Amino acid sequence: MIFLATIRVLAMLTLVSGDAAPAQPARAVNLIADHNSTFRVDGPNSSELDLLPGELITLHVEAHKAKTMNRDGSVHGLVLLDSHRRPVPGWELMFKPGVQEMQLTAPAEPGVYEAVCTVICSTDHERMKFRVVVRPK
Repeated sequence: MIFLATIRVLAMLTLVSGDAAPAQPARAVNLIADHNSTFRVDGPNSSELDLLPGELITLHVEAHKAKTMNRDGSVHGLVLLDSHRRPVPGWELMFKPGVQEMQLTAPAEPGVYEAVCTVICSTDHERMKFRVVVRPK
């Protein structure tokens, strides 16, 4: 009787825990959207972000007002464009002054993407961008 009860408990624990691998925590990425209309990625190359396909990241953004801002108070924006200049879903962001965090998923397809500012923040707005390189696993 005790043997059967033990087997039932072990079977239930196996069903509850499953065989799935534990979820990977999101990698923290620091980004500064600066007052001089530049993006700076924390790391060895401040104008490039390396990701893996489908990688989860927590984007920690520190946004500073440049010369102008949107009517809604956004001082910078960010859209990630693929090689055909199409926006990547989930990567259309607006930043208000201060610090904010958001959860993002890297594009599934390896390649070179371009992150550009979407708020006309100053006369230097056009050069406010950085590369996102999604490297094959």
